[in-house]
Amino acid sequence: MNHASLDLLPFQPRFPWLTGDLQTLANKLSFPPSGTGAASCAPLRLPMDDGSGDTLLATLERPSHDGGGPALILIHGLTGSADSVYVRNTARHFLALGHPVLRLNLRAAGPSRPLCGDIYYAGRTQDFRAVLRLLPSDLVGRGLVAVGYSLGGNMLLKYLGEEGAAAPLQAAAAVSAPIDLSATCQYMMRPRNWLYHRYIIAAMKREATAPGARLTAAERAAIMSAGNVWEYDDRFIAPRHGFSGAEDYYDKNKAVRFMPAIRTPTLVIAAADDPWIPIAIYRGFDWVSNKALVPLLADGGGHVGFHAAGNPTPWHDRALESFMQGGGPHLPGARHSSGALPAEG
Repeated sequence: MNHASLDLLPFQPRFPWLTGDLQTLANKLSFPPSGTGAASCAPLRLPMDDGSGDTLLATLERPSHDGGGPALILIHGLTGSADSVYVRNTARHFLALGHPVLRLNLRAAGPSRPLCGDIYYAGRTQDFRAVLRLLPSDLVGRGLVAVGYSLGGNMLLKYLGEEGAAAPLQAAAAVSAPIDLSATCQYMMRPRNWLYHRYIIAAMKREATAPGARLTAAERAAIMSAGNVWEYDDRFIAPRHGFSGAEDYYDKNKAVRFMPAIRTPTLVIAAADDPWIPIAIYRGFDWVSNKALVPLLADGGGHVGFHAAGNPTPWHDRALESFMQGGGPHLPGARHSSGALPAEG
C-alpha cells in the first residue's frame, strides 16, 4: 500500500523543517498548543500484577462529541512520556474526530517514575498486557487501536507478533520504530549523531536514577559509568531483565523477529531520512508475505517528525486516520489493495 491507497499526498516537508534532522528536532523546537482539546480528562492508575508494587499512570481523555469509533492507546518512545509533543499531537487530532484517547506512561516514564522501582525496556510486552486487562469496560467495548512511537512502536509490534490472532486490538500503528535494535544502536552511535547521542544517554541516566528507582549500588554505578547507549543496555538494562548482554537483549526483543506472526491490521510508518533508524531494516523485510502489515515508507519525515507542507497535523496522524477509516485491510469499509509496497510511492 502506498500514499495514494490511503488518499494521502506524498510527504513533503513543511518549512522550515526541510531535512530529516530538522524534522526530528521540530518536536523540541516548535511550540504546538499545550492542550489536546479534550472535553474531559481523567488520570488512571494501573497497578502491575507482577508483585513489584509498581503502578503505571495514564491519562484518559474523552472528546466533546462521540464519533462512535474505537479508542486509541498512545505509547511513547525512549525517555518520552504521555506528555511528549508527538503523543499530544495525535491525541489532539483524534479527539477532534470523536475518539477517546488513552495516553500511557510506560513503567517509570514521566509521572510514573516515583511509583515504579523497575523500568521499561524495548520488549516489555507483559506491561502492555496488564494495561489492557485494566482498561475501563466501556473503552474496550468500542474497540481499541494502539499506536506506538519509536521504542514504544517496537514494543507494540513485538506484542502483536506474540499474540497473533488473539490480540484484542482492532488495528495498530508503529511510527519510527527501531525494529532491529542492534542495527539501530549502531546507526545511532555514528559520529554524525554525537549531539543526539549525548542528549539521549544523559536523559536515560536521569530517568533510570530518578527518585522511585530501586537500584543496587552496582546497578547505579553501571548506569553512571555507561558512555553510550550500548554500554547502558549491556551493563544495566540487559542484566536487570534477565538477558546476558546488550546483543542478547537486542536479538530477543527486536520487533522484526515477531512481525511475521502479526495478524492485527497494522500500519508501519518510517522515513528514509530518519537520523536515528536506518531505513534498510525496513526495506529488507518481506512485507508481501504478511498482508496484515501495511508499510508506508516515506522519503522524508525524520524521527517521529512528519511535519508536512500544507497541513499542521502531522502526516503520520493523517495516514493513521485514513487507514482506520477505510485504507486498512480487514477493517470495516476497507479498500483492499493488491499488496503492500515497501515504499511511499
